[in-house]
Formats: sequence, structure tokens, C-alpha cells
Amino acid sequence: MKYIFLPVVLLCMACGSNSNQTTTSTQPSADTTHTFSPVYDTATVIQPVYTTDTTLYDTDDPAIWINPANASESLVLGTDKNENGALYVYNLKGKIIADKVVKGLKRPNNVDIEYGVMIGGKLTDIAVVTERLTHKLRVYSLPSMQPVDGGGLPVFEGEPADNEFRDLMGISLYKNPANGKIYAIVGRKTGPSKEYLWQYLLEDNGKGQLKATLVRKFGTYSGAKEIESIAVDDALGYVYYSDETVGVRKYYADPDKGNDELALFATTGFSGDHEGISIYAVDDKTGYILVSDQQADKFHIFTREGSSENPHQHQLLKVVKVASHESDGSDITALPLGPDFPHGLFVAMSDNRTFGLYSWDAIAGKDLKKAESVKKP
Repeated sequence: MKYIFLPVVLLCMACGSNSNQTTTSTQPSADTTHTFSPVYDTATVIQPVYTTDTTLYDTDDPAIWINPANASESLVLGTDKNENGALYVYNLKGKIIADKVVKGLKRPNNVDIEYGVMIGGKLTDIAVVTERLTHKLRVYSLPSMQPVDGGGLPVFEGEPADNEFRDLMGISLYKNPANGKIYAIVGRKTGPSKEYLWQYLLEDNGKGQLKATLVRKFGTYSGAKEIESIAVDDALGYVYYSDETVGVRKYYADPDKGNDELALFATTGFSGDHEGISIYAVDDKTGYILVSDQQADKFHIFTREGSSENPHQHQLLKVVKVASHESDGSDITALPLGPDFPHGLFVAMSDNRTFGLYSWDAIAGKDLKKAESVKKP
């Protein structure tokens, strides 16, 4: 998931070097300690401005690419999860752009986008997709949607090939603001109670294609269900992931800062699975974390910056009900994308083979702030 706001580009993904370092950190804090009352804005179902054309099989996860030359020509990407699946590309009215659709993917699950990766001596925007049945990351340049992965980047190598420890699901990309290096944090269908997520450095292999180098293994897994949704906040340097039916776990995105869990929040009030995570940045430090309550067709909205006492105490502010049904994945941007999305676009998957394109104004209502100053990637 990728989010862009003043003064930095937000929500990329993983950073990496030494994987075994740990540091002292704030202890995990649940969301049960706040003392104010959130807004439960669920009487009215929020409708999308547009609903995308349908896919063939099973929509799963979206990502938004911001066109730096003309924001009105930005794109929405979405996976169609099947053994003969695809990565669909839509315009901002939800219409499929047929010549950009990538077909023949082997059960693509999640997708994320990053800006300015150096490939073949040229800065290139990329979309990275997890391909479950091949145990590979597939990478495509934007907006051309041409492959730049040499046929795919194998991940979770060394894990048993005959079980779900290698079956890819979630992905989130992280760009280290200090050095510009770009990383992928990857999840799988199931795994061990520790080191569930693996983090890879993405860089040119010297032949104009990307390669992936493992830099860290981290992340607690409850074993209750599975982990799919992953999101990273580049500016604040955190990675979040949904441990389904348990809550949202938070770690440092930079491996040099250690593998201690910083928070476990969103632990109460969910009807079923914790799914898609999206981050709306009002400015470089404040904003909102949206978490899908899948079976309830709701999104729970938490403080991005935490509380005044603890940056890892993410307080529940609002719960909204949306038209998207059984939403598994989501993405968001605060960049104005024309009159339909004046303060940003929120995209949520629905189980009827579509994605809903929502205005942030409708989600925020009178209760939440809107970003006024933004910058392009």
C-alpha cells in the first residue's frame, strides 16, 4: 500500500540489513486503554463513487499508482486470485484498461507499488505481486506493466515446498527515507509462531532486472488463522500486519532497529477477520490507520500517531460501514484526484469480483481531518 503526502512519500515497505539485532522498545499496548468514545458511523452504508468492472474469478487486493505527470490519469491495480489469475488495471472511473492487464498469473494474492526504483540505470515505478503457486514475487514497471523480474523472484526458499509455509499471500514495500533503498516484506499462508514475515532488499541484478536478497525474518504469529494484510508507513518507519481474529501487530520497518513487537491493537470489537490495512496521512506525522472488519463490512479507524502518552497506543476513533462486501484488501491516497476524490481516494475489494472507489470525504465525514497539502511522488 502506498500513501503520498506532504512532506514525504508515505507507506512503502521494508528496509534491511542485519536481521538479528534487537533493541529495547516500548512494550505492546492494546487498544483497550483509551478513555474517549469512538464514533460508530454505521447507520448509513457508505457508497463508492465508482465500482470497477468485474474480474473473471476472485478479487483480492488493490493498489493505487499516482501518475506524477497528471494525477487524473492515475491507475488502480487489483489482483484476481485464481490459478489462471491476473493483475487488473483500472482508470479512476473503474474501467478496465485491457492492454495493461497482466494475465496468466498463478494465484496472485496481494499487490503493492513503489516509486523510483533504479533498474537499468533508470528510475522506475514498480508493482509487485505475490504469486502463491510459484512461490515468487512478480514485478512490473509502471505504467507500462512490463515485467522486470526475470521471470519471478523466489521467496521463502529453504522452507518445505510441500506445505503452505511457502504459499505467498501478503506483501508491502518499504523505501528507506535515509538511503532510498527499497525492500519487500512478504507473508505466507501459514508459518511458525516467530519469524513469520521475511524481508527482502530489491535491487538491480546488473542486467536491467530486479533481484531479491533476504535481509531479515521477524514477526509473531498467533496461529489463530492466518496473516495476509501488511502495510508500512515509510515516514514514521513502522510495519503493521493483521493477525486475523487477533489484532494488528506493529514493528519497526528498519531491521537495524530490532525485531521487538511495538504494539498489538485492534484487539476488540471485530466481528471476524482483521484484513486490509490502509494509512491516510493528514501530514508527515499524523493521520489514520484503517483496518477492515471483513465479515461486518466495516472499517475501524485508529490514530496513526498513537496517543500523546504513547506513539504505539493506537486509539479507535471511528467505525464506518461500506458497501464493499467481505473486504479483504484496501489502499488509500490523500492526493487530490479530481472532483470525484478532492481529498483522496480509498479503494476496497468486494467479494463480487469488483473494487469500490470511495472518496475520503465520505469516509471521513465530519469526524476526521482531510489532508490539505500534498506532494506528488
